This record gives sequence, C-alpha cells and structure tokens, in this order.
Amino acid sequence: MRVAIAQVNSGPDPEDNLRLVREWTARASGTGADLVVFPEAMMRRFGLPLREVAEPVDGPWADGVRAVARESGRTIAVGMFTPAPDGRVRNTLLLTGPEVDTAYDKIHLYDAFGYRESDTVAPGTDPVTATVAGVRIGLATCYDVRFPGLFTRLAGQGAQVVVLCASWGDGPGKVDQWRLLTRARALDSTTFVVACGQASPPDGTGAGSAPTGIGHSVVVSPWGRPLAEAGPEARLIDVEIDPDEVARARAAIPVLTDARL
Repeated sequence: MRVAIAQVNSGPDPEDNLRLVREWTARASGTGADLVVFPEAMMRRFGLPLREVAEPVDGPWADGVRAVARESGRTIAVGMFTPAPDGRVRNTLLLTGPEVDTAYDKIHLYDAFGYRESDTVAPGTDPVTATVAGVRIGLATCYDVRFPGLFTRLAGQGAQVVVLCASWGDGPGKVDQWRLLTRARALDSTTFVVACGQASPPDGTGAGSAPTGIGHSVVVSPWGRPLAEAGPEARLIDVEIDPDEVARARAAIPVLTDARL
C-alpha cells in the first residue's frame, strides 16, 4: 500500500478547504498513493465557530470529498465536523474511496493546555476500522494519541495501520511529545502509524490557545522507526507500506498476545 500525507493548513471557508482537498489529492495521485490522508479540522480550522459549518456525513461537504475520491480513484481520510444532538458538534474523521465509506467520531477530547474542546465538541464512543487496498486501517484523531488503549484495541480489531489525523497545539516541547507519542503508539500496537497534522500556520500566529497545527507529520513503522517526517511547512510526503512487516513485528515483539492487563 502506498500512503500520501497532505500536510496543509485549513482555513475558515469549507469550500476553500474542499478545493485544497481536490488540489492535494491530485498531487498525491501522481505518487500512485492508494490512500491520501489530510489533517483533522480540514473542514474548518480550530479557533473559529464550528456548529455553523457542521454537516452530516451524507451532506454536501462530505459528498464533495466523495466526488474527489471517485474522480481520482483514491481513498481519502479527512477531518470534518458533524452535528451532535446536544447542540455541539462531533469531530469526525471521514474515510471514503472506491472500497470504503465510513467515519469515526473522536473519542478523547482535547481538554488540556488551556483549551476545552468539550465545550463545543461531543465525544464519540466507538473505535472504527476499515479495509483499504487489502490492508486493515484503524482511525484515530489528535488527542487520541495520548491513550494507548485505543491503539491496542484497534490492533485487536485487526488494524495493521492506524491513520491519525491531527491539528496539534503548539507550545514548549510539543513537537517532542508528538514524535514520542506517535512512535510509542506504533510500538504499543505494532502497527504502522500514519500521522497527518495541520502545517504550522504560515503567519506564525495560530489562533490563541486553539490547536492550529505544528506540522511534523510522520509515518512510523511497527518497530517504532520513523519512515518519513515533514517539517513545519505545508508539504506532501508519501511512503510505501508493507503490511507483512506488521506480522514480522508481532512475531518478534508479541505485546498484544503477551498482555495480561
């Protein structure tokens, strides 16, 4: 499986952001990617009202992503917002393409470092896996990376790759934490972790305490080894993933079967 990460900055306008999805999917198609991964909050960046742009997963914005996937023949993972019954939204990761159409609602909400995602976002409840190009994919979003149990559960459901879409908050030590956590989760679950973050805002200002991105998207092997990492700026990276490597890692480091708690 070939995976491309589109590390970009989303803005305030969902239609402009959908055009970014189309443009960067076209770029990724040139690499032969089976799966193109975009950041969390691709529909609209954090630091702006979310309820006014939220749409169901069968709404026009998601259908626009489906059209891009259909026209390009690629599977796309992209962060959006869907309405929640209590007036908040859900932070939803859409995965759609020739063989799959599913969505994951972020379970662990970012109530940390002075930001309260739960004020405007309702949590999801269920882990999600799907198959793309014969490879089992698990889905996770940003703050989820701090919770190893989700990653081991996805592995227990057959995931060989975990797609992690993020809009990581900036601050002292946050790049180091991102690198450490993505590598640790790959080792915990003996999966490839494909972690796509928002690029660092080009004006360098961000949006106060809102997590608007630091870049450093990365693909980590099930051995915990980074295979490719971006810098802070917008860019495309692509990596060939060998799912047989997961079986080799699990044979050598059987943490999933050896676990007692």
